[in-house]
Amino acid sequence: MTMVLGITGGIASGKSTVAAMFAACGAVVVSADQLARDVVAPGSPTLALLVDAYGPGILAPGGVLDREALARLVFADPPARARLNAMTHPAIARLAEARLAELRRDKVPLVVYEAALLFEAGAEKRVDRVLTVVVDPAVQRQRLAGRDQLGAAEIQARLAAQWPQAEKVARADFVIDNSGTPEETRRQVVALCHYLHSTLPA
Repeated sequence: MTMVLGITGGIASGKSTVAAMFAACGAVVVSADQLARDVVAPGSPTLALLVDAYGPGILAPGGVLDREALARLVFADPPARARLNAMTHPAIARLAEARLAELRRDKVPLVVYEAALLFEAGAEKRVDRVLTVVVDPAVQRQRLAGRDQLGAAEIQARLAAQWPQAEKVARADFVIDNSGTPEETRRQVVALCHYLHSTLPA
């Protein structure tokens, strides 16, 4: 039997870091962000839809999607963001469901599905349990400013584009606090990984 653990959390909460720690514990990771990149590969129907909707300015040299250019257009514009989600989420959902079904058929014991918009996209139905990664809001803003070189207004727009952290926590089965050191986070991941493996049928 396979258990699929959905990992979600706010932007810059450390979801990918936590997912990588689960991989080190033996889980197979499926990343919604990677699936999102796959569905907008050059020549894909989804990328053509985006160019029609937002213009060729969202393309980098070589015809690759410039994700930052697209983000600047949609994060401060809720209707534009809704159009983006309507164009990309169905394609991502199809890929995710196919990949998770394949892993279930292969009887992989523990699968992690990492998705920032797990709840927003209604994707929690694809998983058996949900883990929300939380972070102190001040740490979150520092990480965003340093990692993505964003100003205060851009940071606020991106935070506002996602559900509040507290709401994701309220819907989660498990919570990991990633405000501290990597080792503190790793200890929480290892403990949860062992617990989840202990609950799987023999």
